Amino acid sequence: MLGWFVLACMACWGSMAIFYSNLPAGIRPVAAILFAIGSLAAFFMGHPHSLAVIGYLVIFALLLVWWLNIPPSNNRDWQPDVAVLPSVVIDGDHVAIHNIRNVDYRTETDYTVWHYDATFDLKKLQSVDNYLVYWGSPTIAHTMMSFGFEDGRYLCFSIETRKRMGQEYSAFKGFFKQYELTYVVANERDVVRLRSNFRHEDVYLFRLKASKEVIRKALLDYLREVNRLKEQPEWYNALTNNCTPNIRGHTAPYNPRKKWDWRIIINGYVDEFMYEQGVLDRSLPLAELKKRSHINNKANAIGSAADFSTRIRAGLPGF
Repeated sequence: MLGWFVLACMACWGSMAIFYSNLPAGIRPVAAILFAIGSLAAFFMGHPHSLAVIGYLVIFALLLVWWLNIPPSNNRDWQPDVAVLPSVVIDGDHVAIHNIRNVDYRTETDYTVWHYDATFDLKKLQSVDNYLVYWGSPTIAHTMMSFGFEDGRYLCFSIETRKRMGQEYSAFKGFFKQYELTYVVANERDVVRLRSNFRHEDVYLFRLKASKEVIRKALLDYLREVNRLKEQPEWYNALTNNCTPNIRGHTAPYNPRKKWDWRIIINGYVDEFMYEQGVLDRSLPLAELKKRSHINNKANAIGSAADFSTRIRAGLPGF
């Protein structure tokens, strides 16, 4: 029974992989249906270890090899907000970041894209904060990291899908190489206000407890990945290559308390995990901490003020 279940899962995955592949649009549904029919035929015509099942496994292996070799690209007709990739020049304690995004939103879909360059002194790096953004289910959140400097500037990283013109995000399609991965390096008035003020998603802001050495190493890890993705694009994956697992990938090597936990995948509960690990302020119960860390009312009242980042943090627990 386990064997048949595994084969059925393979058939479902294979059909979806073909349907959402880069084959011509007219061929994909036909090929997916033929694969599904062929899978059913192999199941019902043969018994375990029969030629039908062996033949099916060979075909599936060929499909898997083909699918794994579908290449990502940085050359597509991108949506304007993700069309320009950031890049970084690291020179000792100074990092020059090119193409920091600062979109001017009128509505969620009506906006003007601006980019600017800035240099940051790593000796003046003093904090790291975590944003949790809920857009629907309480079990899934979008996570962003923001690094603060002594001069009041914040550099925010949002790990996202790089969507082409006409694409909409789908968590289901995110399993089938539909989107490239991108690291949006942005001003908080861009990536935070987009979610709190225009999409009206629930945004929570937490100060993380970490040494300056760990914060510096994590930021440099982010910046190296920004440069790598500019040269070597990657596919986004809704399970393994997205915001929260990648954040852990940038921080775990430097975190003496690193630990794997199921809430890194079901990341709507990642605040519980961080609280248990002592990464968040524990002067309040978690429920009260989260309640006080909700910033939507503040963000909407502040609007696009130049001191947006400073004002949304005022009075929050742990800051």
